[in-house]
Amino acid sequence: MNNIRFLLSLMVFMQACVSADNNPETVTGVINEAVYDSVLARELKADSYGMKQYIMAFLIRGDSSSADSAEAARLQRAHLDNITRLAQEGKLLLAGPLLDDTDIRGIYIFNVSTVEEAEKLAGSDPAIKAGVLKMELHPWYGSAALQKLNEIHARIQSGNI
Repeated sequence: MNNIRFLLSLMVFMQACVSADNNPETVTGVINEAVYDSVLARELKADSYGMKQYIMAFLIRGDSSSADSAEAARLQRAHLDNITRLAQEGKLLLAGPLLDDTDIRGIYIFNVSTVEEAEKLAGSDPAIKAGVLKMELHPWYGSAALQKLNEIHARIQSGNI
């Protein structure tokens, strides 16, 4: 049930992001003024709704934990470096931690079409290898435009992380 509420919240958030001022009239205006771009739709492998399948991952607290703070910091850096690598390869479109303190620690949206492909990518994460995190994977249907998220994010991120 928590996963369903989270997904609904994520979809509402993403729709709100369409407009910088979150004004419903502006969102409607943007949608009404949009012109279908068949070339972009083909490039993004969008269906007629502008959507496609991804694999969503819930990162869940694992059974292990780092014994000391230096090891925890090293593992976190390796985890973030892996996220960056997967994003640069176009395999990971969205990643981020949840800000409450539950067993679900964060989410990924993989730009792959099967759970098996996502499992292989998840296996490259040092935090998963160490047992600090585990992943729950689900097929997910979302906007094909998500594939442009990392390109846009690079333009608004300042400094090194």
